[in-house]
Amino acid sequence: MADLASAALAGAAMGLSAGFAPGPLLSLVLSQTLAHGPREGVKVALAPILTDTPIILATWLLLSRLTGTPAVLGVVALAGAALLCRYAYDCFQAPPPDAGDPAKAPRSVLRGVAANFSNPHPYLFWATVGVPYLLEAARSGPAGPIAYLATFYVCIVGAKILAAGLAGRFRRFLSSRGYRLFMAALGASLLYFAWGFVRQGLSLLGLAS
Repeated sequence: MADLASAALAGAAMGLSAGFAPGPLLSLVLSQTLAHGPREGVKVALAPILTDTPIILATWLLLSRLTGTPAVLGVVALAGAALLCRYAYDCFQAPPPDAGDPAKAPRSVLRGVAANFSNPHPYLFWATVGVPYLLEAARSGPAGPIAYLATFYVCIVGAKILAAGLAGRFRRFLSSRGYRLFMAALGASLLYFAWGFVRQGLSLLGLAS
């Protein structure tokens, strides 16, 4: 039960951080909302559900073949820690969003899918953070990975939908002190998980017990 709860908690924390962290997809969610209304922002928010499955499967197949090479997995874990630190920095430096052009046709689903497929963040995240965590959780059975994925996607999509709703109703919140403090808290949670990846990477490389 503890492993299941920790997997769900990790999925929720990383999903919320990824959902609110500055990046092309969140910028598109907010700009579409400000230009065309919250409904168009919600359409963009659904993009990870449409685009991440092939990325996860391909990365899983690749990394599962490397389970017998701890040095490679150690390097991957350290790379994941570095990526989480970069995401944390982005959270601490989160700028207020810009409005899009209301004169353009929304095409929100197409733009969201294109933005996510062309964005390197999902590929880097699943290769260095998400799938390595799933492989580790899978050692105790399928419940851990399922809990992680379920909470991750509920939180990442829910966070972006919430961002669209806030942008539509409370535009000033996105440039307020409360928003910056919230982003700082998400950045701190990413640093916590980055430290865990550092410890795992050093252990796999034989540099720590």
